[in-house]
Amino acid sequence: MIPFKKYFLRKHFKKKLIENEIHRVVSQNEIKTAAIITTDEISSWINVKEEVENILNIKDAKVYSLKTHKKYYNEAFEHFSEKDFNWQGNIKNTNFKEFIEEPVDLLIGYFSKNNIYIESAVLQSKALFKVGISGVNQRLYDIEIAETPSKTDSFFLELKKYLTVLRKLKN
Repeated sequence: MIPFKKYFLRKHFKKKLIENEIHRVVSQNEIKTAAIITTDEISSWINVKEEVENILNIKDAKVYSLKTHKKYYNEAFEHFSEKDFNWQGNIKNTNFKEFIEEPVDLLIGYFSKNNIYIESAVLQSKALFKVGISGVNQRLYDIEIAETPSKTDSFFLELKKYLTVLRKLKN
């Protein structure tokens, strides 16, 4: 059943991506709040939230990570799975939906492999400015940084440089 669901999700994702490109407005606001969407694999060996808070000097960043669905999956506050999406790509999990609909100043898509569920979450996010790792889907982000997820320091230092140049962060 999952391959059929992925097919329909991709179809709706492509349609929403085109609509998003037409109506996308990049915010000029200074960044005060941040959110991160990543995979459970990455968040198990890197504390991305701590890195964002320390390097970018942002307090109380929020993180959600994609956890592979198991038969006895317990809904957790900072995790989502493929079961949290319906066949049209809409989010069913209320906590995750609130996270996506919150208009944060910066959304960081911290994942390096294509995944329709994470990409759909980034696309549906109401974040005002989106940043991610290059090579995933350039149409999702306002800025892409060419780095691997294991090099968090260099990724976030480069991100800080760009955000400072764009006057989105104070020196």
